[in-house]
Amino acid sequence: MLTTNYVPGTPNWLDLGAPDIDAAVSFYSAVFGWTFQSAGPDAGGYGFFQLGGKTVGAVGPLSEEGADSAWTVYFQTPDADATAKAVEQAGGSVRVAPMDVFTAGRLAAFTDPTGADFAVWQPRVQGGLDMVMAPNTLCWTELYTTDAAAAKDFYGTVFSWQSQDMPMGGGAVYSVVSAPGGGKTDDTGHGGIMQLQQEHLQAGSTSEWHPYFAVTDCDATFAAATGHGATAMIPPTDAPGVGRLAMLKDPAGAPFALLKGDPTTT
Repeated sequence: MLTTNYVPGTPNWLDLGAPDIDAAVSFYSAVFGWTFQSAGPDAGGYGFFQLGGKTVGAVGPLSEEGADSAWTVYFQTPDADATAKAVEQAGGSVRVAPMDVFTAGRLAAFTDPTGADFAVWQPRVQGGLDMVMAPNTLCWTELYTTDAAAAKDFYGTVFSWQSQDMPMGGGAVYSVVSAPGGGKTDDTGHGGIMQLQQEHLQAGSTSEWHPYFAVTDCDATFAAATGHGATAMIPPTDAPGVGRLAMLKDPAGAPFALLKGDPTTT
């Protein structure tokens, strides 16, 4: 499970690159009840999604030419420069070189060897998200990848992640990942890695990280999202031992998922 006790290798920040900030704020406010707080006049339009006065994510304009709207998952690092070197040595690429963000911290953004974008946050004044695991906040991160074995090797090298493979129906395998030093993987897992199936690859699917947001009613939140312009990818579905989940693309095309946890597993 995620916590705000951020240790190296765990998700500690989340932001959305959007072509229209106002439209993104309107959508997520309607679906999750979030409000928006600007990061200031020097932040280039970047600002924070908040819930009850606590930061649960952020949003900013698309900064790369030709980029698609997407959520970016950041992982905690004590040294963004060292992580950048580790990424390159493990076969990934640097999209944004390590840079200071005022006094808040230091960030860098990368692409893994399978093509999925992610980032790291080295905290200073800003440690990370203020709240996770509560309703309408981040509760899980997931990588759909064209090569699960290569992805596990890469992130294991860069972040020392441990993984636990869980067989699924049809021969599929879901790998739960966790940062080291936290005990058993099934207790401390912060995300999953899943191989894209052949039909998805043939349809042009590419590797990408996406967030899951905890909800109290998956069906109602799904209906609210689609009612405000989201596109359904996976309709509300029961996942034994996990809960009820759904996946969507927001009106600008950024993928995200919903999860109502199974009370028997929590």
